[in-house]
Amino acid sequence: MTTTDAAWQPSELELARRATRRRQSTRSVLIALASTVVFVGVVGYAIVSSPGWEDVRRSFFDIDIALAAFPSVLAGLWVNIQVLLVAALAVAVIGTLLAVMRSLRGPVFFPLRALATVYTDLFRGMPLLIVLYLVGFGIPALGIFGRVPVVLWGTIAIVLTYSAYVAEVLRAGMEAVHPSQRIAARSLGLSHAQTLRIVVIPQGVRKVVPALMNDFVSMQKDVGLISVLGAVDAVRAAQIQVAATYNFTPYIVAGLLFVAMSLPMIRLTDWVSARLARREQTGGVV
Repeated sequence: MTTTDAAWQPSELELARRATRRRQSTRSVLIALASTVVFVGVVGYAIVSSPGWEDVRRSFFDIDIALAAFPSVLAGLWVNIQVLLVAALAVAVIGTLLAVMRSLRGPVFFPLRALATVYTDLFRGMPLLIVLYLVGFGIPALGIFGRVPVVLWGTIAIVLTYSAYVAEVLRAGMEAVHPSQRIAARSLGLSHAQTLRIVVIPQGVRKVVPALMNDFVSMQKDVGLISVLGAVDAVRAAQIQVAATYNFTPYIVAGLLFVAMSLPMIRLTDWVSARLARREQTGGVV
């Protein structure tokens, strides 16, 4: 530390500004806290004082039934997590291939571009529930693959649908890379494939990281739809408990577990989005 740094002291004006900012920050926190308490109090009172609250409490918020259903629902959630991990890896690979196919240039690649376009249009437009029915009940009926666990069919249906979404997100990121980057790479002697792998795809992925993470968060909850095929996941386990107790509390348990599973990724998505926004505002590399 130099003598100049050690002797420097903020001016009276700067100290006054800092004190003003601290007072404003404290006042903002207190106002936000008070308004939150008032809002929660009003909404809570409106719900609790409603005529049907006692029936809803008994049907959806029974602590004893929640504790009894928790182990089986948690075991079912492990199935959802396994499906999620496998599907995420498969979606990353297939989505990247589809994005590259749609970005190929030249008339000779028209069949590949057309195939990728038809794929993304089809699976982005079709509801995931219908894809699950078609894959889970239609393909086994063909009798080609023998006996396959329904969890695998559910995973395939999720991969088919989310690959289309991820492919379009990746393609948007690749299209956002400035053409001069491609030209510069080709002028250095890189082939088209090397240009995509070394220059375009890394930059394109960085531009769409928040959107990709949002798709992953969406997939985290949609893995619960495999229960319609009969897989005993968290939702199906809750359904079994509901049928046994005539009470909807197990669904609340399953929903809270899905929220707990998604929260880390949601917070990470917010942090990454804010970090990228700050870097853009400061002129950093995105």
